[in-house]
Amino acid sequence: MAVHNIVIIGASYAGLGTAHYLLRHTIPSLDKANGSDSTYKLTLISATTHFYHKVGAPRFLASPDLIPLSKAFLPIADGFSSYSPSNFELVIGEAISLDDTEKTIVVKDTYDSKSSSRTISYSTLILATGASSESPLWSIPGSHETTIDALKSTQSALPNAKTVLIAGGGPAGVETAGEIAALFPKIETTLISGTDRLLNRLRPAISAAAESQLSAMGVKVVHDLRVERVVPDGNGATKIIFPQSERVVDVYISATGIKPNTAFLPKSWLTEKNYVITRDTTSLRGPIDGVYAIGDAAGYSLGGALDIFDAVRPLCSTILTDLSAGKVGKAKPFKQTVTETQLVPIGPSGGVGSAFGWRLPSFVVWMIKSRDYMIGMVPGVVTGDKFAKA
Repeated sequence: MAVHNIVIIGASYAGLGTAHYLLRHTIPSLDKANGSDSTYKLTLISATTHFYHKVGAPRFLASPDLIPLSKAFLPIADGFSSYSPSNFELVIGEAISLDDTEKTIVVKDTYDSKSSSRTISYSTLILATGASSESPLWSIPGSHETTIDALKSTQSALPNAKTVLIAGGGPAGVETAGEIAALFPKIETTLISGTDRLLNRLRPAISAAAESQLSAMGVKVVHDLRVERVVPDGNGATKIIFPQSERVVDVYISATGIKPNTAFLPKSWLTEKNYVITRDTTSLRGPIDGVYAIGDAAGYSLGGALDIFDAVRPLCSTILTDLSAGKVGKAKPFKQTVTETQLVPIGPSGGVGSAFGWRLPSFVVWMIKSRDYMIGMVPGVVTGDKFAKA
């Protein structure tokens, strides 16, 4: 009996959701449709052993007392313990190369540098590799322990800091400034933005409201300024080099520099900005047949957890249709939310935001995100309970 190996690369929100949905719904449907002609196995390749709820990073880094890191990092293997080894395999390692002719992926262990690499064959490939940030605070650069160390280092530095500079006028930078200002009002906190306003995905009036809230909390906001270089000054502080000036601060936090994790893929599969080509935004089919893309590394993506969660069911319905040659189910087109939608906490009591084009009052931002950064949904992401229903 032929084994059809469905391989997913990446085990954050996109990879985990897709893996659970395929195992719970898609593969059983394919087994019924194709009978004894073939059997399906899912292989999930993850560079890290733990899922990281990076949405909550601004609060995690501010203090160990607000949300314990044990709730932010959960073992991926535990979420898949109910599946049979004949149907599922978790491979811990970083994909370092891919041969699209032989349909193979070379994986290197991210926890043991002395171990040999492994080659994995795929029949169907799903790219859910996500994106990495300049700082390990926002994404896991291999071992999750690196991100835990970065969070703990920031937590330790803040109580004794007199000056903090945060680079990045997007949600991560704004949220971090709000968390630090709320917890440490005596710190001189500065937020710099590389453009003429904060939160460019939201309308100017909401951007202005965010800046007004930060200013009321004592945060200094500087626009049209970018960091050129960062140099440790040897005394525990950091020297920040700007185009025409420099400054020394006690704590520097970079909230910029998001790049898709696609360096190992063939160049012909990528856009000019190195995102995975998706031939259309309704099926999520990738650059060639048998390859699909979902999440922050995909060319269609607008970023964010909502964009990912909305795409899981449509993607899996496309895969079901393709692998069953149209015998099972009907593809459900992905309907992307393109209207203004973004929630940005500014401290623990509220924030700014919009949902589907409707501006949200601060207390709604608090109810949905600001009070606990949605930490309650983390176990369901890892165990697949979010996609228990087809």
